[in-house]
Amino acid sequence: MKRMLLTIAYDGTAFHGWQVQPNGITVQETLQNALEKLLGTRPAVTGCSRTDAGVHAREFCCHFDCDEKFPENAFLRGLDSLLPPDIAVKGVKRVANDFHARYNACGKTYAYYILNSQKRDPFLSRYSWQIERPLDLEKINRFCGQITGEHDFYAFSSSGRSVEDTVRCVSFCKAERQGDMIILKITANGFLYNMVRIIVGTAVAISDGRCLLPQDSRIFEEKKRELAGDTAPPQGLFLEKIIYPGDENA
Repeated sequence: MKRMLLTIAYDGTAFHGWQVQPNGITVQETLQNALEKLLGTRPAVTGCSRTDAGVHAREFCCHFDCDEKFPENAFLRGLDSLLPPDIAVKGVKRVANDFHARYNACGKTYAYYILNSQKRDPFLSRYSWQIERPLDLEKINRFCGQITGEHDFYAFSSSGRSVEDTVRCVSFCKAERQGDMIILKITANGFLYNMVRIIVGTAVAISDGRCLLPQDSRIFEEKKRELAGDTAPPQGLFLEKIIYPGDENA
């Protein structure tokens, strides 16, 4: 057997997240269905993350095992033809048999898109959070600067978290405006459940004056979820990149 690292992109609108679950169609299940048709057996597929319902991915990595004789040169076109239009194959390569798409990742980058305009855009409604009132980019970036570094992000996670260690290191966090769109990008060595969406919701609340900046609220020390903002809706969130050791920006 050989282990393959598969990179895909997907529009998460129609899916109940990545991970297989009994109450809805997921990206993982859809991918396994296509692989089963292609390989003749149903492989276990392990993802690099667990995106929520409605969240998108420009780069999502997963691994699976297949027969040594499977022709890699025919794989991409064959798999792509079996997937729905909202999932696309970006690449595939062989990796070491002990490689793990999730545990070998040393960082991830997410981007969140806010349409800061009073005008509704039907082409962006599935891919952004529309906020009509003006947002203060300077306040948002002051907040981004204060969460950069190593902190306990307990207050920036939902109760559904599956880990006890809530300390994470954010290496990059910045928001920029492109026309009516505000894009907040964040890179960290790992993320807690709903962490990015709560960070975005807190950034908006700080812009509105409804939340204090971390240096004023003691949010990291007191670890109270109520000190942070609301959880931003899922459709504005994109998983942008998975960073593995050896990558240029690892």
